[in-house]
Amino acid sequence: MIVQLIDFLKARPKAVKTAATIALPVLLVWSVTGVDTSHAHTWAERYIPGFWALFTLLACLVLVFFARWFGKSGIMTREDYYDD
Repeated sequence: MIVQLIDFLKARPKAVKTAATIALPVLLVWSVTGVDTSHAHTWAERYIPGFWALFTLLACLVLVFFARWFGKSGIMTREDYYDD
């Protein structure tokens, strides 16, 4: 089932990008208007609107770029590597 979902999303990259582009502002508006920050644990939670949405976006981007670099640095190799 998860494989079909991944294949479905891979076939529609523009829709996935559009959904993510819409979701971030919606989360930011919700976090500014609907979240009570009086019990925040950190300074950033209290004073930066949408901190966790922005933090998550940044963390995902860092993870994707690190994984891409790590894969190209030697993990991804040709399929007939062991045939030689």
